[in-house]
Amino acid sequence: MVENLPVAVIGAGPVGLAAAAHLLERGLDPLIFEAGATAGAAIEQWRHIRLFSPWRFNLDAAAVRLLEPTGWQSPRLTALPYGAELIDNYLAPLAAIPAIASRLRTGARVLGVTRRGLDKTQGRNRDTTPFVVRVQDTAGEVRDYAVSAVIDASGTWSRPNPLGMSGLPAIGEDSASDRISSSLPDVSGRDRHSFAGRRVLVVGAGHSAANTLINLAELAKEEPGTRILWAVRGASAEKTYGGGDADGLPARGQLGSRLRRLVEAGRIHLHTGFGISSLAESEGGLTVTASDGRTLAADVVVPCTGFRPDLEMLRELRLDLDPAVEAPTELGPLIDPEFHSCGTVPPHGARVLAHPEKDFYIVGMKSYGRAPTFLLATGYEQVRSVAAALAGDRAAADTVHLELPETGVCSSDAGTSCDVPAVASAEDDSSSCCSVPEPVLIGIPTGLAHGRSGA
Repeated sequence: MVENLPVAVIGAGPVGLAAAAHLLERGLDPLIFEAGATAGAAIEQWRHIRLFSPWRFNLDAAAVRLLEPTGWQSPRLTALPYGAELIDNYLAPLAAIPAIASRLRTGARVLGVTRRGLDKTQGRNRDTTPFVVRVQDTAGEVRDYAVSAVIDASGTWSRPNPLGMSGLPAIGEDSASDRISSSLPDVSGRDRHSFAGRRVLVVGAGHSAANTLINLAELAKEEPGTRILWAVRGASAEKTYGGGDADGLPARGQLGSRLRRLVEAGRIHLHTGFGISSLAESEGGLTVTASDGRTLAADVVVPCTGFRPDLEMLRELRLDLDPAVEAPTELGPLIDPEFHSCGTVPPHGARVLAHPEKDFYIVGMKSYGRAPTFLLATGYEQVRSVAAALAGDRAAADTVHLELPETGVCSSDAGTSCDVPAVASAEDDSSSCCSVPEPVLIGIPTGLAHGRSGA
């Protein structure tokens, strides 16, 4: 690693800030670039959502060691945090610590990463040449930063998958963008006006879809004209319903069970085998057409179709990516949702995450590419290992260990990570301290043995 230059950390979410904390403990100087206005800007968009996993799986050890001397009080480790609490009680205090705050640049969007004076094709002295991170601020000013290494923890929130089949937008999807919401809208709060009394089509079979559907059902109690449609590509919604009482994360099991009851009661109209081929404006709404010719009429569509990594800013780097999921090549087969659920992914660190581009790492949700089975605790172990590797402590980098709750049935065709999210309902105690079983080492098959193929 090039001496006397900082390590760039792209993204100030939970994993990015954890990376900075581990770098500081190793005597390295992080420089953190966050495109949003504050740390945790992506989470801010789903602050109304509750996580499946309790606090003890959502706190990074190095970050906690930074926080404790400030008088920070740890939340109850068995409680399930909302996105708002993750920000207000953890990320914001962490970002305010002088050692972090002095190195955090908000409103700083990374446009590209390269080697100083070298494009992708040039290899001479490449490993000893500093990186250059090109950043644009909110005023539009562009500046280059020289750094010794780069940790990309920018996530995937900004790149949702399209509604159409085969990885491409449906015909007419782009022109219908004003009728397509964000992936986790606050249907009963901030975004209520867009959904109340309207025909709402939720597309997707993951946890994001489940949350939105349940929240819409609550809204429909108060706004009777609200009609809820749910379209999934698969032949059934069984994977979305999950493990029920057998789920290792109780809140996730409750989520699926409640969704099943709403469908069976007719409050949510489920349409299976509905792969979207086109969207077209029609009188007073939007006509959504499936590949088999069936149509649904909606006023607004919620895309819960998963996410994909933004690789454009990394075009001048030499990457080694799995051709299927766009994760680092060694990690790809371990997380491929065709074969794996959260519980069948072994712990991994810097060696698995490495690329031909020395001292460059993709971590966190982005490291999983298009796979939806990421857990925050996995990202924390990734950055602990990466920081050790950058500090030259190969033994610590290679000694990876991780304990997680049994994952139940967490694999799905779409949605977000396995951590996010779980809905809080009127049936739940908002200060829930749901009993959580003793964790098991990740890598022990505890849910679907084979991801999507386990249906």
